[in-house]
Formats: sequence, C-alpha cells, structure tokens
Amino acid sequence: MKGVPFHRRKETKLVLRYLIAAFLVVIFVFPIYWLFAISFKTPAEIFAFPPVWYPKSIQFNNYAVLFKDGDAKTVGNSLVLASVSTLFAMIFGTIAAYSLVRFKTGGENLAVWIISQRMMPPVAIAFPIFLFYVWLGWVDTYIGLIILYTAFSLPYVIWMMRGYIEEIPLELEESALIDGCNRWEVLWKVVLPMARSGLFATAVFTFVFSWNDFLFALILTRTEVMTYTVQVTHYFGGQSNFWSKIAAMSVLGTIPVFITVATLQRYLVRGISMGAVKG
Repeated sequence: MKGVPFHRRKETKLVLRYLIAAFLVVIFVFPIYWLFAISFKTPAEIFAFPPVWYPKSIQFNNYAVLFKDGDAKTVGNSLVLASVSTLFAMIFGTIAAYSLVRFKTGGENLAVWIISQRMMPPVAIAFPIFLFYVWLGWVDTYIGLIILYTAFSLPYVIWMMRGYIEEIPLELEESALIDGCNRWEVLWKVVLPMARSGLFATAVFTFVFSWNDFLFALILTRTEVMTYTVQVTHYFGGQSNFWSKIAAMSVLGTIPVFITVATLQRYLVRGISMGAVKG
C-alpha cells in the first residue's frame, strides 16, 4: 500500500474496524434475538426446518400460559429477593467500606480477607446452610434467601465501595466536619454524592449476581419463593422440552436486568471507569 495516500489507508482501516465490530455485534446479539423470536412463535414454527427466522404473526399465548399457570410469579420472587438483598448489601457494605478507608478498621489486611470470602465456591457451604436453615425454619422463605444473598454480596460491595471512597479527597470531609457535620452527615451529604456513580455501578452488579443465582435458590426453595432460574429447569423433561415456555420465561427473566442496566447506564459506565478496583 505504498502508493496509497495516508488518509486513504486510515479510512480503509476505519472501515475494516467498523465491519469487524458490526460482525461481532451480530454474533453476540443474534442469540438474544432468537430467544425473543422463539417466545412469540407457534410450536410449528419453533420446530420447522429450515428454521423460521421470524414469527409470521406475534403470539402472546406463550406468555399468557405462564401467567395463567402462576409460573410468572417466580419472576416477581426473583425481583423481590434481588432488590431487597441489594439494598441491604449496599447499605451495610458502604458503611463498612467507609470504616475501612477512614478509620482503618481491622488494619491493612482486613479488606483482602473480606474479598477472599467471595472467592469461596458456594457449593462448598450449600449443604451446611441447608441444614442450618431447616433447623431455623427458613427454607422456602424470603428472609432466608435475602439474608443469604446479602451475606454473599457484602464482600464484593465492601471491596468495590472501598476503592470508590478512597478516590474522594479527605479535605472535603474535614471541611464538612469543621462546618458542624457529624460522621453520619458527612457520609450522607459528602461521600455518597461524590461516589454516586460507583454506588450505582456496584448496585447493578450486585443485583445481577443475586438475580442470576441458581444453586441456593434450587436448594432452599420449594414453591413459595421459587425464583425464575429454578422455574425454567422445570420445562426440561426426559421425553421433551417445552421450548416456548423456556423462551418466554427467559425473556421475562431478562427484561428487569435490561431495564436496570438501561436506566443506570450512564452511572454504570462512569463507575467502571473510575478505577474502583484500585488497591
């Protein structure tokens, strides 16, 4: 390409980058499109060969069946469990992170010990927790799963918020203290507004972690607080699979995450770019 002007070569590279990016987007987005398409297809279209790339007419029967049979309430259960546990984890985790940063609680190594607890595989403690919950009578209850999800989310929240709080200048807090604020007011009026992007970014990931849980929901729920991740597995059978229900339930279980990420997208992008995993 020696005879090609520099600006032409630059434009060619840019076009190639866009083409590669578009190709990758199609690859990653197609499974999502196919999931939504199946949820609106008739059984004949689902099993047709060659494949029917889009439904001939939009069918809402697959969703109607889920609501009629009461299966859709499992999405509501997941929403309650993930939202409440995320709220508690963010409250307690932010307070703990502030204590680690400003008061050096537990010394320099406590934060590392806390995040190491998140590295423990959940299956290693699933059976002891089940026995403990049977003794407490917390199996198939909201309080049991909320406490468990909160406990497992706390190390992640503390570690992330610790990094965000460290980025806040100490002088701002000292000025607020001189003006008459106590520590709680400093946390509420200075620290939280300054770490707002990190706060929302951490909350989104914490919500998704709880939302996608399968192991604990499978072991600790029966009928009352069954989550959608467990409900989907009921549509897989030894003789046949109910693909229309699988697709429709998966779409219902995906929509809350899409809405959450889309709503908090600007905070999410800023929060990730703030270097929250420093230290």
